[in-house]
Amino acid sequence: MNDQAERLRARLKEEDSRSHQFKTIAVVSGKGGVGKSNFSLNFSISLCKTGHRVLLFDLDIGMGNVEILMGRSASYSIADFLEKDMPLNNIISEGPYGLDYIGGGTGLSHIVKLDDEQISRFTGELAQLIQNYEYIIFDMGAGITEESEKFILSVQEIAVITTPEPTSITDVYSVMKHIHLLDDKIPFHLVINRSEGEREGQETYKRISAVASRFLGRDTDLLGIIPDDRSIQLAVKRQIPFIIYQENSAASKAIRNMTEKVGGRAGGQAGEYHTSQFISKLKKFLFNRR
Repeated sequence: MNDQAERLRARLKEEDSRSHQFKTIAVVSGKGGVGKSNFSLNFSISLCKTGHRVLLFDLDIGMGNVEILMGRSASYSIADFLEKDMPLNNIISEGPYGLDYIGGGTGLSHIVKLDDEQISRFTGELAQLIQNYEYIIFDMGAGITEESEKFILSVQEIAVITTPEPTSITDVYSVMKHIHLLDDKIPFHLVINRSEGEREGQETYKRISAVASRFLGRDTDLLGIIPDDRSIQLAVKRQIPFIIYQENSAASKAIRNMTEKVGGRAGGQAGEYHTSQFISKLKKFLFNRR
């Protein structure tokens, strides 16, 4: 009788997992220093301000940029899960406007070196955790590594951050090409940061889009253009997210427009994506050790 009850509970839990809809977005860049973590943080806060439940997962391991930009220090990080067997739910910290985040610490390379039992524990706890959210934002490290690609290839969408600088454009195209060769279906949404104006941002997007179309046979989407706004520099110095520091600045308005666009693509909802789909993908890549 107890076995039957246990099986029923397991089946109901699995069905609930499959019915939960949410959106997973990996934020990537070519080189560092293009504002990737700043975008991840402010974009996540903007989603929270519009009533969405968001988890920001800092996988820019060892850098701690998300915490620095908020002027906070997370009590725990992914390293505590990996090294101290702390439950994943217990390492979540709270940010502004109800944002939940997991600090990076020093552990991404360890995740892909876990044994089978540890991978099952990680993905099992993650599957339960994401039931609480509509958006899971992964702030990846600069460039792409064997470790980071396992998470990148598991998500629904990829936000690609670049600036108009020629070296930034070249580097970000290399990242897009790398991902495309592994999976040619994941959508790319470009964010042009530190643009001197709308025209420069549009021209930068057109350059990247044309190259991706010609050499990869790939369409790209312009998520938005963030102007080179002095309020961002001031906010960083004061360790306050710029969407809070000056909510009516040009940069803040650009972020709000992007969050509206992301919600609009899915009819205001997180999207037709289920926990089991994301977890099964991630499991496949984590178990597939090279």
